[in-house]
Amino acid sequence: MSKQTIAVLDRDKCVAGKKCSYECINFNPGVRMGKETVVKGEDGYPEFDEEDCIGCEISAKKCPFDAVDIVNKPQELDRPVHQYGKNSFRLYRLPVPLEESVVGIIGPNGIGKTTALKVLSGEITPNLGELEKTVDLKEAIQYYRGKEIQKHLEELKEKDVKVAIKPQTVNKLPKMFEGKVKELLEKTEQKNNLKEVIQKLELEEILERDLGSVSGGELQKIAIAATLIKEADLYCFDEPTSFLDVKQRLKVARVIRELAENNKVIVVEHDLGVVDYLSDYTQVVYGKKGTYGVFSNVKSSREGINQFLEGYLTDENIRFRKESITFETRPPSKPVKSKEKTDYPEFTKKYPGFQLDVEEGELRNGEVIGILGPNAIGKTTFIKVLAGEEDPDIKLDKKISYKPQYLKMKSKKTVKQLVNSQEILEQVFDLRIKKFIEDLYEKNINNLSGGELQRVAIALALARPSDVCLLDEPSAFLDVERRVEASKLIRKVSTDREITTLVVDHDITLVDHVSDRLMIFEGKPGTKGKARSPVPMEKGMNKFLEKMDITFRRDPQTGRPRANKPGSRKDREQKKNRNYFYASN
Repeated sequence: MSKQTIAVLDRDKCVAGKKCSYECINFNPGVRMGKETVVKGEDGYPEFDEEDCIGCEISAKKCPFDAVDIVNKPQELDRPVHQYGKNSFRLYRLPVPLEESVVGIIGPNGIGKTTALKVLSGEITPNLGELEKTVDLKEAIQYYRGKEIQKHLEELKEKDVKVAIKPQTVNKLPKMFEGKVKELLEKTEQKNNLKEVIQKLELEEILERDLGSVSGGELQKIAIAATLIKEADLYCFDEPTSFLDVKQRLKVARVIRELAENNKVIVVEHDLGVVDYLSDYTQVVYGKKGTYGVFSNVKSSREGINQFLEGYLTDENIRFRKESITFETRPPSKPVKSKEKTDYPEFTKKYPGFQLDVEEGELRNGEVIGILGPNAIGKTTFIKVLAGEEDPDIKLDKKISYKPQYLKMKSKKTVKQLVNSQEILEQVFDLRIKKFIEDLYEKNINNLSGGELQRVAIALALARPSDVCLLDEPSAFLDVERRVEASKLIRKVSTDREITTLVVDHDITLVDHVSDRLMIFEGKPGTKGKARSPVPMEKGMNKFLEKMDITFRRDPQTGRPRANKPGSRKDREQKKNRNYFYASN
C-alpha cells in the first residue's frame, strides 16, 4: 500500500491554465500499478491522485511557483471532517463545546479555525472528505459516535441547538446594514439584555452614530454586543480582540467569561494573554496552512498554551513545530546607550474636538520604543506627525520609513515584483527580511489576506533606507507565530542597522518582547491625549498597567506574560508591592 498523502494545489499561484512552460502537469512524481499520479484536469489544472501518489514531493519541488503542496498525512488521522474539493484544504476533528465553560482555540492562520466554527453552527455540513456524493449529518454523527462532538452534531440535526457567531471580519458590517448603531442592536436583540451589554462594553457614546462612521475598534465591540444579545446555546467569538486596546481586550474577556456561567463558549484568539485570561480549556490547531488542519484534544488553559508554544502535544505524542517559541525570562534590558540620538520637540496638535499634547523626547539609534495607550488617544497622530504626514512645521532631520495602521496596498503586481520595484537596502533585505515574506513572492498583492499584507508592509518598512522606522500596529491580523517572528525581526534589524524603531501596538507580549523603552499615552480617549517622554521598560510598563488596573506575571515554563485573575492572590500581592508586570511565576 502507498503512504497516505495529502496533495493540494493553490490555483492562485498555479499557471498551468496558462500553458505553464514548466509542464508540471505532465510530470509524473511516482508511478504505482501503472497509473500516473498527476493528470490534467478538465480546467487545465493538475489533478493529483492521492491513492496512487507515493508522497515523494518531486512535483512540489519542481513547481517554481510553490503552487503544489504534497505532505504525508499524520498516521493518527483518518477521514477529514470536511474537504473543500479535489486537491483542496481539509479539516480534521472539531472544537468541543463544553457546558458552562470557555474553550480557547489557538493556532496559525489559514488552518481551519473559521471553517470549524461554520461546521459547529450548521453553516457548513461536513462532507467527511466525500466529494463524489452528498453526505448528511446522519453519516457524520455515525462517524463521530462515542466522541464528545457527537451530542452537538445530533442537536444540529434535530435543530435543538442555537449557535451565535461573532465573525472574524467586522469591517463588512456597514455593508450589510445601513443605519445607526442603536438601530442595528435593537433589531438584533433577543434576550432583553441590550442595556446591560451596552454599559459593559461602553457603547453609550456611539449609539446615535451611523454604522459606517465608527472606527475598527468600535465595530468590533458592536459585533461582540450583537452576539451577546442573541438567544443561543453556544456562543462563538472569532478573533474578538482585533482593533481593541489592552483595557478593552480585558473588559471583553471578562464579559465573555460571565457569559460562560450559563452557556457553552468557544473563542478563537491570537492574543495569548487574552486566551489565558478567559479560557477554562484550550484546543490547539496544527497542520499546514492551506493544506490541512487538525484540532487537538481538549486541554487545560495553561497546558494547551504551553504545549502550543513548545510545538509538542504531550498526550497525542505529536511534534508539529521544530522549534519552540520562548520569551525573555529576565527583567527588561537596559536602554540602549547610543551616542547618536534624535530629539523631537514638545508640541500640540489640535483637531475639532480633540487635542494631543506631546512632551519632548529623544530617539536613540539602535533602540526600539514601544508605544502603549488606549484607542483614540493620539498614538497614530503622533506617528503621522513624525512621519511628516500631519504637520509640516514639525520635522525630524532624519530619513523616515513608515508603515501606517490601515494598509491600502492595491496592485496587480506579485509580491516579488512589488519588492523589486521598491527602494530597499538589498543586503539587509536578503540577510534578514526576505525569509519573512518569501513564501508570498508569487502571490498577487490584491489576493493577499490581511495577515499576509501586514507581513509585506512590515518587511518593506524595515528594508527601506531610513534612520527612523515607524510601525503602527504591526501585530494586526498576524497569528501568534508570525507575531513572534515579527518582533524578533524588528528587534534584529533595528539593532543591526542602528536605526530607531517606534512600535505602536496593543499586544502586551509583542511590546514586551521587542521594546527597549516605552512611551505611555494618557488622557481621555476621543477628547484629549498626553504623550509622555520615553522611559525605561519597567517604569513604563508598571505605570501603564497600574492605570489599567491589571497585573501580569511570567509563566515559569515558557516565560510568557500571563494576566492575573482580578482579585486573585497573585493580583493582590503584586498590586500591594506596585509590581504590575515583571513578577516571575
